[in-house]
Amino acid sequence: MTKDELIAKLKTIVQPYIQDEAAFKNLSEDTDFINDLKINSANLVDVILDVEDEFDIRIENDDMEKMTSVKAAMDIINEKLTEK
Repeated sequence: MTKDELIAKLKTIVQPYIQDEAAFKNLSEDTDFINDLKINSANLVDVILDVEDEFDIRIENDDMEKMTSVKAAMDIINEKLTEK
């Protein structure tokens, strides 16, 4: 999966939870889920569960804590997909 395909999938997953439309339109690897998109911590858990379902992976608690940005999410997803 290319970087752009992964970002597109993540964009679809986080869209229902965002609070900042302008930041969402400019979503990139550098986008922070909490600070930029204003996703609260409860919704961030929903994002992680949706990522698990979409990619058929299991994200451990240690990884969940790190998954606060698009780049971190991409790294974790790629790592989990490689392990499969």
